[in-house]
Amino acid sequence: MSADTYLVVGLGNPGPDYARTRHNIGHMVVDELADRHSGTFTAHKSKCVQASVRIGYGGPKMVLAKTTSYMNVSGPPVAALMKFLSLGPENLIVVHDEVDIAFDAIKLKRGGSEGGHNGLKDISRVLGTRDYLRVRAGIGRPPGRMDTAKYVLQPFNATERETLPLHLDRCADAVEALITDGLTTAQNKFH
Repeated sequence: MSADTYLVVGLGNPGPDYARTRHNIGHMVVDELADRHSGTFTAHKSKCVQASVRIGYGGPKMVLAKTTSYMNVSGPPVAALMKFLSLGPENLIVVHDEVDIAFDAIKLKRGGSEGGHNGLKDISRVLGTRDYLRVRAGIGRPPGRMDTAKYVLQPFNATERETLPLHLDRCADAVEALITDGLTTAQNKFH
């Protein structure tokens, strides 16, 4: 696989009960990218669904993937798809929900702590490295004393749903900017 190929994994949980929850914003961003580039998802033996698209005519290739395992066991499917595509962690972008960032804000980074995110922890554990790109899609902190695990598994509230399409669009833009412009330029644009 060439160096201009990137695996873009949107984290989430499988099934309709989780489809519109905060924890599944990674899936939603990857769906936005697939829609934008006319990609069609097909099942893959790695416990993912995947779609291959290009950014522009002849541009870099994105293999968009959504894990079909539960969030806490995201590592094996991601590692299997990377192996199948012959890609290293430098060509992996993981899109995930981030409670430590306000709703509709985006932060981009390579490596570092997983911040308590069990999907990221499992990917880092299985890959043996934290050194991959991340699109941290802000979902905000839970209100009051609500348990974080309960909060992330709830659907977005009515106010958030109004601006969610714009948030997903900007997150998709951030993924593309990481690929076409590099981390530093993309950070300057989206932070």
